[in-house]
Amino acid sequence: MNIKHTLMAAGALVLATGSAHAGVVEELRVGVMQHNICVTNCKNADKEDGPSVNLELVFASPDFLSWAFEPRPYLMASINTAGDTSFGGGGLEWAFNVTDSITIEPGLGYVIHNGETSNPFPDGTPQAYDFAQENLLLGSEDLFRTSLGVHWQFSEKWGAEVLYEHLSHGQILGSGRNQGVDNIGMRISYTFGE
Repeated sequence: MNIKHTLMAAGALVLATGSAHAGVVEELRVGVMQHNICVTNCKNADKEDGPSVNLELVFASPDFLSWAFEPRPYLMASINTAGDTSFGGGGLEWAFNVTDSITIEPGLGYVIHNGETSNPFPDGTPQAYDFAQENLLLGSEDLFRTSLGVHWQFSEKWGAEVLYEHLSHGQILGSGRNQGVDNIGMRISYTFGE
């Protein structure tokens, strides 16, 4: 598993879409996320530490996606500062206006991570118990990423966003454990162009 190669492949897909606008970077988003928070099922929350540094490039929506409410492709990376699970990948984000400066932004993507997928120790052993208490067991090296952001464009070039993201394979990409991970945080965005 190599996050760098995954991001390069996702970037090549964006650039190869054939749209006049495809490949044009519209925004850079940088922020800090609290890693592995409790949302609904808290038994796996707080196993991993950190904040994580979140970086994202958002591209212009390609013409062939106009029928789907013009989602914008993105490439992202999340680097955990405590050495726990980091991940990177890409996907699509939509923007629905609430006001002239506030948008709701749901997203759907695919990431590859460097966290644990399974317990290396035999079931029922003290080592297996200790390992499971300190590590998320994500079940698959590749995961779906769903996200929901509230974005405020406070000037022509600059914006701020509160972002929630959930990573899981949903028993589709892997088998066995599917503990997933939830993160929440804030990002600053810079809009390129005139």
